[in-house]
Amino acid sequence: MAFGVPPKLLSIEWLRDYAFILLGAILMAVGYVWFIVPYKIVPGGVYGIAIVLHYLVGVPTGVTGLLINIPLLLWGIRELGPKFGVKTLVGLVLTSVFIDGLTWWWGNQALIADDIMISSLFGGLLIGVGLAFIFRAKATTGGSDIVAQIWNKYTRLPVGQALVIVDTVVVSIGVLAFADIRLALYAVVTIYVTGKVVDAVVTGLTYRKGAFIISDKPEFIRPHILHDLSRGGTFLYGSGMYRGKNKKIIFTAVNRRELAALQDYVRREDPDAFMTVFDIHDVLGEGFRAFEDSP
Repeated sequence: MAFGVPPKLLSIEWLRDYAFILLGAILMAVGYVWFIVPYKIVPGGVYGIAIVLHYLVGVPTGVTGLLINIPLLLWGIRELGPKFGVKTLVGLVLTSVFIDGLTWWWGNQALIADDIMISSLFGGLLIGVGLAFIFRAKATTGGSDIVAQIWNKYTRLPVGQALVIVDTVVVSIGVLAFADIRLALYAVVTIYVTGKVVDAVVTGLTYRKGAFIISDKPEFIRPHILHDLSRGGTFLYGSGMYRGKNKKIIFTAVNRRELAALQDYVRREDPDAFMTVFDIHDVLGEGFRAFEDSP
């Protein structure tokens, strides 16, 4: 899922993407430090492991997360290709720096004392918004997402299911480490809120999106879908109601991370294009869920 040629250095697009990454990293750090870490909530992923190690051996949460993430990032590049890019590395570093910097300044005290439920909700909210900004910059957060994609490559297990399994294992490690089953329940609340917020902020309430693109330059948009997003599509043929002009209509299906990139490509190649985006309940086929996994 390469996102094509990176924007020109110091262009508006470049500045926007890195501003999104910066803001996303800050929001994630606030979510972890003020709401999640003080209550020992382990919301899956690399930082869930880092929280466990922080309390067991006293290592900084941010640095630990980064040290786990970098080998995973290199592994992902080796197995899946260089699709994560510099922006993903910048996001990982900034998030870790802000987590430890805010911890040094604020300490290990929860913003809301003696209310773990409110903290699990607001922590998930802030982490979700932060992740959404990073996804909008066409970057990823690495971690368990990389493990899930590699698992999908070798077993055809859908990425979403693989991600749930990985996060479940991490949450279970937290339960064993802290000997408190209630922490797992609060972790589930945080994970659920995070996922819903990411969906809502990025593209709506579903993970998969369909798009109809009506453009006078479909051949310019086609390479971006095929090569930059590594997705397929279909040309449909129709005619405009006003002038009766024959048109090629592009239909394609993408996930929530890819939609922002697709919108940028369409805007860049044909600012006058008409694009309709809609929710898809399920997608079966290459790149999505295999037919044999359908009910």
